[in-house]
Amino acid sequence: MSEIKVDTLTGKTSGGNITVTDGSVTMKLQDGLAMVWFHLEGDVTTATIRQGLNTSSVVDNGTGDYTVNFTNSFASNDNTLTTDAGFTQSVGGPYLVSSYYFTSQTTNRRMRSSSYSNINSGTLTDCEQIGGSMFGDLA
Repeated sequence: MSEIKVDTLTGKTSGGNITVTDGSVTMKLQDGLAMVWFHLEGDVTTATIRQGLNTSSVVDNGTGDYTVNFTNSFASNDNTLTTDAGFTQSVGGPYLVSSYYFTSQTTNRRMRSSSYSNINSGTLTDCEQIGGSMFGDLA
C-alpha cells in the first residue's frame, strides 16, 4: 500500500524550493536530476541533436569533435558530464567519448569521440550515436 503525506502544498514555481525529507535526511530534489541530456547523431554530414533537454544546438567541429550548446547556462563550471557512444549496426567499435574541460563550461560542452582501437593513436572518429547527461546548478 502506498501513502502520500502532505503537510503543506503550495504553488512553488522554483525547482530550488522542492525538498524531499526522509526522517532526518533532507535533499533538494533538483540536485539529483540531469540539467542537460542529449542524444546526438554524429556520423552524418552535419551532426544533429536527435533528442535532448536544455540543448539548443550542436556544432560539428570536424571528425569526432562536437560542441553541445545549452539553452540555459550553468551557474558555474562546477558541473559534470557522463557519456555513452556507439553504433546501432556492426560497424567497428566500441567507442569512447572524452570531454574538453575549459575554464568556462557554463554555456556548452565540447567532446571528442574515438574508437577504442584508436585510443592510443589519438585518431578521432565520427560516432553514430553519442548520449550524454550533465549535472550541476543552473544559473
